[in-house]
Amino acid sequence: MENRIYGLENEYGLIFSAKEKNSVPLERILGYLFEGIISNSWSSNAFLANGARFYQDTGCHPEYATPECDNIVDLVVYDKAGERILEASLHLAEKRMKEDGIDGDIFIYKNNTDSAGNTYGCHENYLVARHIDFWRFSERLIPFFVTRQIYSGAGKILRESGKTFFSISQRAQHINQKISCSTTSSRSIINTRDEPHADAEKYRRLHIIVGDANMSEYTTYLKVGITALILQMIEEGYPVKGLDLDDPVRAIKEIARDLTLRKTVKLENGMALTAIEIQRSYLELVQNYLAHRKRDAVTADLLEKWEFVLDKLENNPAELSRYVDWVTKFEMMNSYKGKKGCDWDDPRIAMMDLQYHDIKRNRGLYYLLEREGLVEKVVEDKDIQRAMEYPPQNTRAKLRGDFIRIANMKNRSYSVDWTYLKLDGYGEETVLCMDPFASSDRRIEKMIMHLSYTR
Repeated sequence: MENRIYGLENEYGLIFSAKEKNSVPLERILGYLFEGIISNSWSSNAFLANGARFYQDTGCHPEYATPECDNIVDLVVYDKAGERILEASLHLAEKRMKEDGIDGDIFIYKNNTDSAGNTYGCHENYLVARHIDFWRFSERLIPFFVTRQIYSGAGKILRESGKTFFSISQRAQHINQKISCSTTSSRSIINTRDEPHADAEKYRRLHIIVGDANMSEYTTYLKVGITALILQMIEEGYPVKGLDLDDPVRAIKEIARDLTLRKTVKLENGMALTAIEIQRSYLELVQNYLAHRKRDAVTADLLEKWEFVLDKLENNPAELSRYVDWVTKFEMMNSYKGKKGCDWDDPRIAMMDLQYHDIKRNRGLYYLLEREGLVEKVVEDKDIQRAMEYPPQNTRAKLRGDFIRIANMKNRSYSVDWTYLKLDGYGEETVLCMDPFASSDRRIEKMIMHLSYTR
């Protein structure tokens, strides 16, 4: 697979349930969470020693952005590390609050919608070549992103026009444009925000806001990995024709509501295809593109898994209950419905819908399934544990993480962003780090050495 920089940003849902009648503003709860994560409270930038960034997003959502990763497996590891960091901070926050006379439970959910119908995102970032025609590039990708939800959706109970039903995707209902620059007022399939955090003459950022936040490692691996294969193919100019959708915004909603996966969506050329057929078309294109190219182990694995999930979705989606988030959730909730004789609008079903995404491992339903061996893992827990503290070793994140760790140990003040580092009291130099692939830099290594030998 082509060398590329990847990143995931997850906004988390936050609820505080007080054990007394007095309510506590979520801003204050978020403050306690920050205390548990960010040791250098005097710093305005919430970058962590693992190279990631933690900060508050609009609407009191804690947000975790992974460090720069140059491979899909690392991205899955650091995405999961974000959950663990928040889980650890949750325990510390509740303890600190109790010491301050505030008794209650904090709930953090890795999902995309709340009970009031608001949505918050899981954003994917891919570094792409600047020289490509971004608009043509985007048009080739839109049918893929519209239909990708059949294996990347997180699933949700949806209420519309007095009816309650299960939807494949959480984000699909909130998409109202093909392409736009906004992530809130006009959510689109492809976002045009161009902040590469790298040499802007060489790179641009492909910012994807259409995807769901995933609990399943397998689903995240597929979602980002298959997208990377499609990007590589299109970047190299391999033709993608005849898949443009007549109305992508309408199609993404129709596909999300179709649990049979049999309904067709209209193409610009007048044809009508199912989401599975469109995905099979992309799979065939990628297979043909790679036919005479060397495949690494990850590429071969992704192609095998892509074909596997499409076959299962076509023949018996229930067999994906340990692999794909929306199927796992649907089968669990549908089984409960059958046992209890209730319907989708039952409050217990709504609670299960939420609890699936609870990141507290002794409470969340996804992690209950994981403990029972009922979900497919892709990465090792020991790697996730290490990623909570240490950055990826092959990207710029290593420089940032190592610098932050030593500076915190020495209690030194500093400034950090994605592209620069500055140690207060160490000259006037702000060290720019514009190459996200560079895991070594003599200037920063000299600064770290200076820190190491000072008291």
